[in-house]
Amino acid sequence: MKSSEIDQWLDAYDNPMKPVVIAMREIITQADPRVEECIKWQAPTFTYKGNIASFHPNSKKHASLLFHKGAEIEGNFPNLQGDGKEARTFKVSDLDDLAEKQDELSLIIKSWCDLKDKS
Repeated sequence: MKSSEIDQWLDAYDNPMKPVVIAMREIITQADPRVEECIKWQAPTFTYKGNIASFHPNSKKHASLLFHKGAEIEGNFPNLQGDGKEARTFKVSDLDDLAEKQDELSLIIKSWCDLKDKS
């Protein structure tokens, strides 16, 4: 479900990655109807029974999503990177890169929602 709060944030967002961030938002909000969005930590954040991911708004060379508990997401997702205890990142360099990764991003979102429905 899209939020007018995010629309306002995007209107004011001055970053060369803005088109990629907008496109990623579309993929995420269309991936699963259970997903909601809000502003947390001064950035768009996607939620379902907890925080899924937040944009890192200062990245200028790629659009970066921080999956707060990405290590918990079940499945093989090569673009969900990191080796820490909890967090993972998903980075996209441009719209062409996003086109190649959009199916994986959608599956990550669905997998999170399915995982949360099991618990």
